[in-house]
Amino acid sequence: MPSKPIPGSTGEVLTCLPSPYLPHPATGLLYLPRFLAKCRYVQTHGALPASYAKNFKRGLDRFLCMHLGVEPDAVEKIVRESADAAELDRRLLALFPADVRAAKWNRELVQKGMTPAGRDFLKEALTAMGCADRAEEIKSVPDLIEFDEGRIE
Repeated sequence: MPSKPIPGSTGEVLTCLPSPYLPHPATGLLYLPRFLAKCRYVQTHGALPASYAKNFKRGLDRFLCMHLGVEPDAVEKIVRESADAAELDRRLLALFPADVRAAKWNRELVQKGMTPAGRDFLKEALTAMGCADRAEEIKSVPDLIEFDEGRIE
């Protein structure tokens, strides 16, 4: 039977965040709904749990914003100030470049962790989770997120 993460090995797990593989309806960008959800979580709760706070507006959040040529703080501000989903999308579309190059970003995202250094990172993370046996199955950083949050059994 394949192993499962040691409870608490990655800190608190937020299963309320969407999958990194979920596309944003207005742009087609994978991961954007997750970043927006993290911004809303901070707005509602004041902060993310430590296990998520360490990468908030860093890691994949920052890579996405770098791809778009925007600052993560600008996205968070729009989330905080938007009254509803329609206003949020309208303001994000005004902030983002006209061509968000969704196919380019989506391809890069799903391949995060597939370099030799990335594979070492994934193996180290899985080992810390007590799941070194899953290294052949968990092939990318988005897969690791899915696994940690229970969407890959």
